[in-house]
Amino acid sequence: MDEFTVIETRDLNLWYGKKHALIDISVKIPKNRVTALIGPSGCGKSTLLRCCNRMNDLIDSSRITGNVLFNGEDIYDGHADAYAVREKIGMVFQKPNPFPKNIYENVAYGPRIHGVGDKRKLDRIVEESLKGAALWDEVKDRLYEPALSLSGGQQQRLCIARTLAVGPEVILMDEPCSALDPIATAKIEDLIIRLARDYTVVIVTHNMQQAARASDYTGFMYLGRLVEFDKTTKIFEDPGEELTENYITGRFG
Repeated sequence: MDEFTVIETRDLNLWYGKKHALIDISVKIPKNRVTALIGPSGCGKSTLLRCCNRMNDLIDSSRITGNVLFNGEDIYDGHADAYAVREKIGMVFQKPNPFPKNIYENVAYGPRIHGVGDKRKLDRIVEESLKGAALWDEVKDRLYEPALSLSGGQQQRLCIARTLAVGPEVILMDEPCSALDPIATAKIEDLIIRLARDYTVVIVTHNMQQAARASDYTGFMYLGRLVEFDKTTKIFEDPGEELTENYITGRFG
């Protein structure tokens, strides 16, 4: 595992019951870059994303073989702590899901769970996390208002701030803009690009324009397999596989 790789899968296979959802996936996710996973619905994009922080553990019928390495350590090793993995590899979901608490408590919740009780330290974490999610200027005077009073785009950025608050190295985003309008989507895309200065970001998206705009690397998936993985410019301008070209040119999908 080289210094440029933060997550690596080796011959990764996953089944949901009898359904073989991921087939022999081997890929290296580069550090401090944005990686996009594209492909038609049901091709395994979100399943692969959830493998990266053991979210599939929560599905009783799932079974996995192969390896997922995070900084060189197999997160499916019998000694690995799934909760510690999810602290370092955070997840932002398709639909904004703020807690039914105020804005401040949404961000402070994770640090509190991890033992941070000092009010000044929590204040600093909340401010830094909201700034990191490009939301501070919009909410700094209303921190104690309900999080659900925010717009959809603001709620999604709040969920990103909540993820940042526990100090992850990697941020996984599963269709983070699919429920948002074009203006909110543009803000999230700008934020994704900025986040890659300090974090490794992996996004699942059906929006190929979004992948082209916001990512450095792109993986194209089809029927549970990773067909092609390369720099985004290469995937969109000169794909190596005919199947990839057919998908990005709209011939199917």
